[in-house]
Amino acid sequence: MSEKKMIYLQPTPVRIWHWLNALGIVTLCITGAQIRFPEYVNLFGTYKAAIRLHNTAGIVVSLSFSLWFFYYTLFAGTMAQLYIPKKEDLQSGIIRQAIFYFFNYFRGKPNPHHATPDNKFNPMQKSAYLAIMFVLVPLVSLTGIALMNIAPLRDLLIMMGGLKILVGTHFLLACSLCAFLFTHIYLATLGHTPFAYFVPMITGWEEVEEHGHEHKPVHDLGKHAEHVSS
Repeated sequence: MSEKKMIYLQPTPVRIWHWLNALGIVTLCITGAQIRFPEYVNLFGTYKAAIRLHNTAGIVVSLSFSLWFFYYTLFAGTMAQLYIPKKEDLQSGIIRQAIFYFFNYFRGKPNPHHATPDNKFNPMQKSAYLAIMFVLVPLVSLTGIALMNIAPLRDLLIMMGGLKILVGTHFLLACSLCAFLFTHIYLATLGHTPFAYFVPMITGWEEVEEHGHEHKPVHDLGKHAEHVSS
């Protein structure tokens, strides 16, 4: 016998950070496109206006990253638990989750990972977020800050290979972050409805079914029941 239950999956600081970060990154991608390709993209008026908005969005993303880091490190204390893949995640969890994303989802099979407040991310998400949040975002932020302070950092930039190297590095990192954004949005639609995974990031609550001592998402249990009955 199972019953529906609501779990509080996304606390308010996390939701604020998520949407602030999302708005900032989208703004960075669009303004960055105009800065890089002004002859093809002109959404923000003048070139200087695009640069000002780009720099402002970069500061917002840097501040939101700090909010995320300090919340999970100092307040919640769950940074390692949520974002660092465990041995089992690396040995078999990533492969199992990849098979689900690429094959089993389209065959109606259940997701092998069931999100809980203490284990929100599947092995692939942990690995991706580890690279994104601990490598990509800090490097994009640092190279962006350097581009905003070229004159004071002139000697350092010369030692690192010059302005062209810095601009090229920042652009390639930004392209990687933009590619992650599209992938992230696509994977977020793979719930029992296209917007099922968006709801917890808006309200904080996700509906699950309590079955014994295990909490499973409603859509996963529904798929499992269909599979058993077939």
